[in-house]
Amino acid sequence: MLGLAGPAAAQEAAKPSAEAAKPSAEAAKPSAEVAKSPAEAVRPPAYCAGIADAAADARFAWQKETLADLEKQVEERIRRLEAKRAEYEEWLARRNAFLAKADEAVVAIYTKMRPDAAALQLANMPDEAAAALLTKLSARAASTILSEMEASRAAHLARLMTTGGRKPKGDEKS
Repeated sequence: MLGLAGPAAAQEAAKPSAEAAKPSAEAAKPSAEVAKSPAEAVRPPAYCAGIADAAADARFAWQKETLADLEKQVEERIRRLEAKRAEYEEWLARRNAFLAKADEAVVAIYTKMRPDAAALQLANMPDEAAAALLTKLSARAASTILSEMEASRAAHLARLMTTGGRKPKGDEKS
């Protein structure tokens, strides 16, 4: 008989029964022990609440360290800015002293001198005083005096005039 029924019987035997296909209500509910993973079975149910204070403390400690580092960086920048400001104030004082060396009365005298005589006088003056004096003269008078000087001395004084009394780095000559 098995041979006659053949494929139809085999299909009937392969069909799952309607009862077996329906999950039972009890089988659908996971048990409390099965639902938990092994890690969850070890943890207390209020794990997050238990570590909340420790996590907040750790976060506050990290924020405190970060703020302390940022405060150090700001203090370092302020220190560098204060050093720059002091450097600029020193330069300004040096510039004002440089310009003050050339008194108006002396400037008037050199303005009325012949260029060759003024060049000889300025050649024997200290560099800063000569450059300050040439700075206060008119451009025409200063150029004629510089043209009468030795070329290296005139170039040195012109360099001092353009730097405004600052000493070039590495040059100790004044």
